[in-house]
Amino acid sequence: MLILGVGGYATWRTWDRAGDAPKFKLAKAESGPLTAAVSATGTLNPVVSVQVGSQVSGQIKEILVDFNSPVKFGQLIARLDPETYQHRVRQAEADVDAARAGQGVQQAEVARARANLSNAQRDYERKKTLVERNFISPAERDTAQNTLDAARASLASAEAQVRNGEAVVRQREAQLAAARVDLQRTSISAPVDGIVVKRSIEPGQTVAASLQAPELFVIAKNLTDMQVETSIDEADVGRVRLGQKASFTVDAFAGRHFEGEVRQVRKAATVVSNVVTYTVVISAANPDLTLLPGMTANVRIITAQKDKTLKVPNAALRFRPTGVSDDKKPATAAPTAVSPAPTSAGGQAGGGGGISQLRDRLVAELKLDADQQSKVDAIFAGMRDKFRATRDLPEAEKGKAQERNRSEIREKISAILSPEQKKRYDELASEAQAARSGGGGSGRIWVVGEDGKAKGVDVRLGLTDGSMTEIVSGDIKEGQEVIVGQQTAATAKTGGPGPRLF
Repeated sequence: MLILGVGGYATWRTWDRAGDAPKFKLAKAESGPLTAAVSATGTLNPVVSVQVGSQVSGQIKEILVDFNSPVKFGQLIARLDPETYQHRVRQAEADVDAARAGQGVQQAEVARARANLSNAQRDYERKKTLVERNFISPAERDTAQNTLDAARASLASAEAQVRNGEAVVRQREAQLAAARVDLQRTSISAPVDGIVVKRSIEPGQTVAASLQAPELFVIAKNLTDMQVETSIDEADVGRVRLGQKASFTVDAFAGRHFEGEVRQVRKAATVVSNVVTYTVVISAANPDLTLLPGMTANVRIITAQKDKTLKVPNAALRFRPTGVSDDKKPATAAPTAVSPAPTSAGGQAGGGGGISQLRDRLVAELKLDADQQSKVDAIFAGMRDKFRATRDLPEAEKGKAQERNRSEIREKISAILSPEQKKRYDELASEAQAARSGGGGSGRIWVVGEDGKAKGVDVRLGLTDGSMTEIVSGDIKEGQEVIVGQQTAATAKTGGPGPRLF
């Protein structure tokens, strides 16, 4: 009986120890295609969209087109009340007639001044001859000389008045031309061939043109050739190049994919709530006029692609065995999905990528003191609900919301670090950014060793599509099982992976 009791106790102890042994979640390394892409949302717009305004003020008298009306270049599309401008034209015409009449009077004055000058010239010549013969005194000759000089000055003045009159006539004619142009501008014509996509006025409405022409219509020049203007996060814009293939979907046609390519990467940045984005223009052919301006497009830009490569789940790169102190930096590649969950009392959450693992890594890498650790705990506690809230967002918005949360975490953590710690933290962030940009990086993958324990394998990383990452080099073979998670008997509750550190 004693022997049986000892044997039973030993069996129970062995079973109990086996129950405490870690149980690993495994996945296979597989070979297949891998595509790295950048996802974002954008708005469909015509390539050429012309705003039609009014250069003159007035009341809308007539509108000749409506929404979706096709128009041709020069076609009359609206008319302002022309009465005021017609009166201005008549006034300008009267001013021109008056100026021309005044010019006629001035020309008559020139003719009279010339006649007076001719008469004064003859009188002077005659008196000069008489003085030479001593028939008259020199004083009379001098008087004739003064009269001749005065006649010359009068002629010059009259000619100047004529030139002034000619200038006044030209001025009045210019005013008449401007009045006629304003009158013509009361008739608003289409500047291009296209379709009216927007009408902002109604008959009887008053248009006030001051420093800026009011918008009356918007005409899309060619709806068969459209473009998607999408905002790309600064973390991803470095991977976007001209000519890269892209696809997008719109909510109006679920399940249908439209093709395009990167046509332009605008260098002007947009900053909203400390998030920097850049506008990338994607071409969008629309031969059947299915796509409409203003639709929201969910865009996927292919930045790199391989037909066959060895790849593993990103969870394998995030995994780190509980209680293992590893001087090798964890894999810098990180998935795009973020699903924070509260950690259990027994250790890490879910696949080893939870908040507790993130905290442990910060403590180890940055050597945080007790006060800093408590502040980090408070930061994670405050951000947990924000990460949970991203679960219910559409896929197109989830990535941007998660990136904003990560930016907020980085900013808050940086604020509590010393300069040396902050430098190391920035290095880790740069390494993670290089890996997400398809530039590769080093990491460690864990496999089950012969003793049943986790064994680390150093690897070189390549492309990632957010869920799978390429293994460029390392002792990992196709079909080999890698560890993506860990669960112990003491674990009372599991959760999903937590937010990325970088």
